[in-house]
Formats: sequence, structure tokens, C-alpha cells
Amino acid sequence: MLTHPTARVLEPGDLDAALAVLDRDPVANAFVTSRVNVAGLDPWRLGGEMWGWYSGGKLASLCYAGANLVPICATPEAISAFAERARRAGRRCSSIVGPAETTKDLWARLEPHWGPAREIRAHQPLMTTRTLPPDVTPDPLVRRVRRDEMDVIMPACVAMFTEEVGVSPLAGDGGLLYQARVAELVSTGRAFARIQDGRVVFKAEIGAVTRHTCQIQGVWVAPEYRGRGLSESGMAAVLHYALRDVAPVASLYVNDFNAPARAAYRRVGFTEVGAFMSVLF
Repeated sequence: MLTHPTARVLEPGDLDAALAVLDRDPVANAFVTSRVNVAGLDPWRLGGEMWGWYSGGKLASLCYAGANLVPICATPEAISAFAERARRAGRRCSSIVGPAETTKDLWARLEPHWGPAREIRAHQPLMTTRTLPPDVTPDPLVRRVRRDEMDVIMPACVAMFTEEVGVSPLAGDGGLLYQARVAELVSTGRAFARIQDGRVVFKAEIGAVTRHTCQIQGVWVAPEYRGRGLSESGMAAVLHYALRDVAPVASLYVNDFNAPARAAYRRVGFTEVGAFMSVLF
């Protein structure tokens, strides 16, 4: 047993202890929990390492180190240890994302070695809901995307990602990984859209899924249709599916400067429960 504070790469045998840490904040940890539920802690299947911080012989904090670097229930001591491990390994991630305060601390320690970042989004409200307001009518034309509609949904997904992140998901490997992820969401019935005349007008996906919660992502309205309330009715439709078929709580996080989106989410029942921070490279 580890009796002194230390950090190490977790192994498959640490799964139950890691899940216990993740369950402390099921909404904030939904993304990582969903990956661990599917892949366990094997780095090859997980797509990265899971670092654990032990204090008094007990696993106290985690950090997922894959395409994203994600601190989880991290104490200041754990953040220091995770930052040192990340510094020694060198930057391999495309972003750091997690609860705002711990992510801010982690980035402050890594910035002298990894900086500058391409963009920092210091405050991204984390929002949740358990119910759909009775006065909000779901868009009846929003439905699950069919497997034979990949060619229809992909341009909208690429447009959303490029608009949101600032770079195209088709860069690097030509978009193979991104297309595979979209195909996975479509095949599992977690991609939704309103399609008119063979073109996507509104879309959103249910990304991370756990027994506690699901996380809605990729919300997008075609530019020429914005300002018509389609984001509200479309989100209401996705929430109808999410809360009925997937999990008892739906969550999302949004940029604080996106006032129209925040207002739309509030109108369909979301309330703020915390904040994330993202550091983009």
C-alpha cells in the first residue's frame, strides 16, 4: 500500500477505485467516466493514460492524459504532481479541459513549458436539467440521423467544429478520426438533426453517457436559419430523447461569451451548476 502522497499511471486493477473518484461529481466527470466505462483503464483502449494521485494510501484524484488533459477531483497537491508528470512527458494533447479552478491551476504550472496557448476559454458555464419545461414545444422535425445519412450530416459537423474550435477537424489525418467519431454517434442513435431538402438545418449529439448523466454537444444551427428559435425547439427535441431514453440528467457546457446560446439553454430548462475552462493548442 502507498503510504506517502504520490502519483502513478493507473492499471486495470485500479478500475473500481477510479470509478469511485469519478462518481464524486458525475456531471463534471461525465466525459471521462463514459470512456472508462467502455474501455476500462487500459491505455490502448482508453486512448490515453489515467494518472492517479494517492494520499494516505487511498486514491484521491485523477488526471486523464489523452487527446485532452483532464484533471478530475484534483487537490492542489495532485495538480502539482500531475503538472510535473505532464511537463516531463511533453505536450501530447490538443487541449486541457476541466473544472475551471483546477484547470486554471494546472495551466499556470504548465504554461511556462507548454505555452503559449492558441486560445484560452477561462469560464464556460456547466449547465444541467432533469426536466423539459411544459411550455417549450420540441421541434417535431428533429430526429435521429440514419446511418445512410453520413454524407448529409458530416458537412454540418465539420462546420460546427471549425466554428467552435477554430480549426478544421479534417486537418492532420484528413478527418479519419473525426469521421469515425461521428459515425459512432450516428450508429448508436445519439446524433440528431432537422434535415430539410437534403441539408442540415439544426443538429446536436448526445456525447458522453453514464448511468447518472449524458452530455449534449455539437449544437449547431445553419447560419441562414439563426434567430428563428430553432436552437430552442431543436434542443427541446434532443432533451426529450435524452431524458426519456438515455439518462436522468442532461448536461452541457457553453462559452460564457455566447449569450444567445446561454439564453436558449436557460429557456429549455438548463441551469448553471459550475464552470469549465478550456486551454486550446
